[in-house]
Amino acid sequence: PEMSPPMATLLKLLYLCALAHTSNSVALPDNSGQRYQQPPTISPAIADQRTFKQTPPPPPYLLVRSDNTAFAPTDPELTILDATANSAEKHSFDVAAQMLLQMYREQMDGQLVAGEQEECSNPSHKAAFSAYDYAILLSMLIISLGIGVFYGFFHKSGSSSEDFLLGSGMSIFPVTLSLTTSFITAIELLGNPSEMYLQGTQFVLIVIPMIMVIPVAVKIFYPIYFKMELTSCYEYLGIRFGKEIRILGAVLYVIQMCFYTAVAVLAPAIALSKATGLNTKVAVILIYLVCVFYSSQGGMKAVVIADTFQAAVLAVSLVLVVALGSYYSGNAIEIFNTAADHHRLEFFNFDVDPTTRHTVWSVVIGGFFYWTSLFCTNQASVQKCMSLKSLKLAKVALGFAILGLVIVFLMNFYTGLMIFNHYADCDPLTAGRITASDQLLPFYIISTYEHIYTIAGIFVAGIFAASLGTVASALNSLSAVTCEDLLVNGMNIKITPDKGALYAKWMSLGYGIFSFGLVFIVEKLGGVLQATLTLNGLIGGVTLGLFVLGIAFKRANTKGAFYGGLLSLVIVIFIGVMAQIVNVEPVELPLSVAHCDCKVNETSALLPTMGDTLMMVETGFSSWPIFKLSYMWYSMIGCLLTIFLGFVISIIVSAVQRHNVLKISAAREENEYNKSELQPQFNTEIKVIASTEPPLTEKPLGHVNHAIRLDDE
Repeated sequence: PEMSPPMATLLKLLYLCALAHTSNSVALPDNSGQRYQQPPTISPAIADQRTFKQTPPPPPYLLVRSDNTAFAPTDPELTILDATANSAEKHSFDVAAQMLLQMYREQMDGQLVAGEQEECSNPSHKAAFSAYDYAILLSMLIISLGIGVFYGFFHKSGSSSEDFLLGSGMSIFPVTLSLTTSFITAIELLGNPSEMYLQGTQFVLIVIPMIMVIPVAVKIFYPIYFKMELTSCYEYLGIRFGKEIRILGAVLYVIQMCFYTAVAVLAPAIALSKATGLNTKVAVILIYLVCVFYSSQGGMKAVVIADTFQAAVLAVSLVLVVALGSYYSGNAIEIFNTAADHHRLEFFNFDVDPTTRHTVWSVVIGGFFYWTSLFCTNQASVQKCMSLKSLKLAKVALGFAILGLVIVFLMNFYTGLMIFNHYADCDPLTAGRITASDQLLPFYIISTYEHIYTIAGIFVAGIFAASLGTVASALNSLSAVTCEDLLVNGMNIKITPDKGALYAKWMSLGYGIFSFGLVFIVEKLGGVLQATLTLNGLIGGVTLGLFVLGIAFKRANTKGAFYGGLLSLVIVIFIGVMAQIVNVEPVELPLSVAHCDCKVNETSALLPTMGDTLMMVETGFSSWPIFKLSYMWYSMIGCLLTIFLGFVISIIVSAVQRHNVLKISAAREENEYNKSELQPQFNTEIKVIASTEPPLTEKPLGHVNHAIRLDDE
């Protein structure tokens, strides 16, 4: 069998040492190419003899005797050297010495003694999932399935759609944890650390608008929902504006959530696959199989209880990562010092340029509109709060859920700085170890803690838990919106109370299968991932604008809300699509590969820099600044544009209707006056008949606006 290079080199070195020991000498490299630094004075006889005899090339070593005459040889010494040169031992010694010198030169050229240094993009050893990791992940999935089995087949509950979709009288603790997990997606868990790693800490201010939303939610939106006893929050739009606006809001939500759930599952599955070796299709199938089962069989109660268990798994994984990171990747002082030295600490960027990706204004103001749409007008969150017994409990649950969300986000941000401290001198993205920024956290876990069993399994279980919570909440809320807003209100399909839960189960199953199919469509399109996430914020902003228009502006009417909402949706989607086409890449902070223990491909390391330098010059309307706006402004643009256009169109419609009414009334009065002049005056007596009956009060006809009555109260 072929001998490995290290073993062959070792044997050669031992052979050389054995020869040197046999001749009682030591072999040293001859850097000068001469046997001695200064040739000694020799006798004329020997000089004449060497004149006629061709001098052999100097050997690549110095034969050093153990006596004191080694470096000052005399004529007998030369005789000994000539005798040694004719021996077979000397020949083998020369061969071994030449091999070692060749290896030394290769080492000086940047290669290892045993061979070439491995490339960073193609390591010989790749960390992968172990049997312990798979056991932990499967255990979490089996427990989630068990919750669905219990609430679907063994727990007695009502058969109405309200019992299935709202869970009638849930306790506050599981609802609070379920609210927290429904707001934490796997995209954010993987994306937030990479944001800290590449762009710095300006995005940390996103926790400020989270807290700002609490008084808006508990003082304005949720009191209206509880007074009306709504199953779907879009019922309010129907009561305030009419049937058309309710259907519009429901359709927007269905489109938004179907694509969002597909992306929310696919994006982390791809990241986990690239970093841990876990198959993407296996991850997607497992998530949907578990989610579709327990959400379609157990309803809201199964979703809330499963979310509670998954929140515990997620919390354990986050705490373990931070705790182990303080030992393996440095303490907090070292982490923040490294971040400061590499310009990662930034909190007060007050740049007023709206095209700057993250500033104080874009993160706080734009984030406020985003979180308001998520907390107050998103059916997944409203539905869980409505499952509580009273408004007071809903306020407490929502407040604690947002505070828990703030804590999770801060831990996630700190993890990103911790990863940067670990890879400050050898960036795995530039070195080619990973191919996308979302793979940073999985790669860090799987490579740093490979020797600690079950850590990778717990982390991936936490990522799966976030995906399960997102998809399960989305499927249950989609069932509620479809049954209440589209079937009953939109198509006038009467669903009896005993069939309500059955309809909701089939709807949840159908949406799960549809979303699962969208995953593979989105995977083929590739670039639609970021576009779908952007459009999710745009649609949420338009929906928020419709709610604010109905609550804050009494003069807003049905036509204004309908046409204003549609026009705003077209405008913001156009802006979002053009922004994806223009695709302004954020300027990343500098990274280093100076101290990598592998060979970095220079071409791959230079490509990001060349990509930033070689930018295409945009012409036409695609170069307009509005298409380069920060994505943080999209929700605000959608909301304010809907309010403005809806209110203006409402005023115009009201003015036109008032003008038409006045015109018709004037024409009618003129006709009556003309008729009275043309009638003959046969009798001028007017008979007055007194009646003792009380006057009849006319009952109001048409649609009663309950929202205005509530606003008046």
